[in-house]
Amino acid sequence: MKIVDFHCDTISQLYDIRESGESINLKQNRLHIDIEKMKKGDYMLQVFASYVDLVSNNKPLESCLSYIDLLYDEVEKNKEHIGIVYNYEDILTNIKKNKMSALLSIEEGGVCKGNLSLLKNFYRLGVRMMTLTWNYENELAYPNGYFYDEEKNEKKGLKKKGFEFINEMERLGIIIDVSHLSDDGIYDVYNNTSKPFIASHSNAREVCSHQRNLTDDMIKKIGERGGLIGVNFYSSFLNNNYKSSDTSKIEDIINHIKYISNTGGIDCVGIGSDFDGIDCSLEFENSSKMQLIYGEMKKSGFREEDIEKVFYKNAIRLFKELL
Repeated sequence: MKIVDFHCDTISQLYDIRESGESINLKQNRLHIDIEKMKKGDYMLQVFASYVDLVSNNKPLESCLSYIDLLYDEVEKNKEHIGIVYNYEDILTNIKKNKMSALLSIEEGGVCKGNLSLLKNFYRLGVRMMTLTWNYENELAYPNGYFYDEEKNEKKGLKKKGFEFINEMERLGIIIDVSHLSDDGIYDVYNNTSKPFIASHSNAREVCSHQRNLTDDMIKKIGERGGLIGVNFYSSFLNNNYKSSDTSKIEDIINHIKYISNTGGIDCVGIGSDFDGIDCSLEFENSSKMQLIYGEMKKSGFREEDIEKVFYKNAIRLFKELL
């Protein structure tokens, strides 16, 4: 079963490990994702995020550019196996060539410093998806954890620059990613856009009450718009009884897939592993064992055509529409 995964932090991990002096590459490494593991897992496309922590990193823009450069270098070294894609036709071309695809995203809209020219230049560099925030307030919006201020009657959603950015992202063809965004921010995106948008690596709040997860109404609205929710494999987002150190279980991942599909429709569910951005252990170890999830979904009663939608067909439909 082919796989499209909407989110991993592998590139920033590779960069940081190299900076520590260790030799490491994308072809074969000790992380959740490398090219050999992806081939074993039957990957069609991986979205590689340039993840930046605004608090610990005093040069976020420069770091983001360095991560993008690293991805280009690593893909070039392995171009017989994988190619960077910029539009839907590029994905089809790689499929015909029996190559995997890499799509570039940014996890932290703050790297743009509220400057639309930086956003446009990131588009020119190949960025086709971006979260408006990570875990910190920036020039665009408030992140998860910020809620409506009843005393001040003040929303904690998008800021003026945030509204400008989502308009420009829709115009350019950069997919708006609401993972990590505040509740008010998600509704601001919904109420001020016309195209589908995604939550690349978020789960269902009714199943696990973590503030990073989505309410039923959010799930329904993303589904109604034709958007997608990539189910996240992090243990703390899967089960209320889990700690970050606990093992991520396939059963819990499937519970979120079931719940989201029952709430927003099977067409709104995808995979958003958060590989190499999560520090819990995994029952299935890494990306090479992703077919174990396919097998367990079959056993739990999912139809083959619905598993295909979750694993890759919903994603391909979205890319066809937006890229």
